[in-house]
Amino acid sequence: MQRRIMYIERKEGLTGPARIGWVRFSQTGKTLYYESRAFQSLKGAYKANYRDTETLEWYWICGPRKDGMDALYPAIVEIDEDAREEYWSDIRDQPESVRLTSFRSPGKYSRRTPRPELNSHGASRNGGNRRSRRR
Repeated sequence: MQRRIMYIERKEGLTGPARIGWVRFSQTGKTLYYESRAFQSLKGAYKANYRDTETLEWYWICGPRKDGMDALYPAIVEIDEDAREEYWSDIRDQPESVRLTSFRSPGKYSRRTPRPELNSHGASRNGGNRRSRRR
């Protein structure tokens, strides 16, 4: 089973707890394994690409970014102990940081704040519902 260091964020709305750790892939690549959890690929989900097969919670799982801007919005990202050396040395190219167990990701949209009213239920910015538009 192939394994790789990945960014893993549980989606509790737009943001949630995030971490960097080793993920294993199934032969087909449709299922990922992290610690004792299995994640199945999602299609067409809002801000999530995997779900926990047991709890059905949604997650965003992807390769980590060299610049540390893995999260969409500012977040503290924990780093698993067994992934720290490779993460800081090979991915981030900051071997002097190998003792750090977490870091603050500024987020891709750090100038914006999360808008909870924009959720997977189709609400638009003005509070309307995109699905019920007249045509």
